[in-house]
Amino acid sequence: MLQHLTLINTLLLFSTAFIAGGLNAVAGGGSFITFPVLIFTGVQPIVANATNNTALWVAALASARAYRDNLDIERRKLLLLCGISILGAIIGSMALLYTSADVFKKLIPYLLLLATLIFTFGEPLKAWFQRQRQKSSFESPPLFNIMVAQLVISIYGGFFGAGAGILMLATLTFLGIKNIHSINAFKMFLGSCINGVAIIPFVIAGVIAWPQAILMAVGGSLGGYFCARYARRLEPSLIKRFVIVVAFSMTIYFFIHG
Repeated sequence: MLQHLTLINTLLLFSTAFIAGGLNAVAGGGSFITFPVLIFTGVQPIVANATNNTALWVAALASARAYRDNLDIERRKLLLLCGISILGAIIGSMALLYTSADVFKKLIPYLLLLATLIFTFGEPLKAWFQRQRQKSSFESPPLFNIMVAQLVISIYGGFFGAGAGILMLATLTFLGIKNIHSINAFKMFLGSCINGVAIIPFVIAGVIAWPQAILMAVGGSLGGYFCARYARRLEPSLIKRFVIVVAFSMTIYFFIHG
């Protein structure tokens, strides 16, 4: 079921994971590169999705540790949303495992399109949520509503994942957290919960291509550490535009050749 790692595939996967790690540390969107490359190198779509989530989760742990001092969230909210994220991740990952390979292959263009639109319009979406919160006469919506939104995002994150972090940033603005670093810390923590838990069913089902996952985890971690130092000198909007062009290109490709 798993494609043998040739020298060319090894170099390609490592280099793309390195770039994706740097993108994720600065602007996000690394999955738009790594997921298609896994498929291009011969990995089956469901295996590619599980492998990609595993590799980028490991790479993201270093970033999550960097935010740990900013995680000044009320413990009750933290535990509730963490539990909801874990539940959603399990549902999403199990749904992926029970989806046939042919059906998932047909879903790929639409999943990529959804993730691309989320990434492209993530900032306007977040700004709209912030305006709605400011206009509201209430300090924040009921925690239950936020938990329902987080459950839906977590299910999506466990099933596919690309763009889930942006959706979380938008909904977490309703928690009344003023510090953007605290919101990012919360998002990173919940994202780590979602991806980390989603991996467990993938491991049990044996759908992770471990040579590719380990190789990409190393590349992504190094990319996140080294690339971010230099990428931050660039205009963030330029990096985002680059990711958007790549994302739309991959989406169009899979609509044509999917």
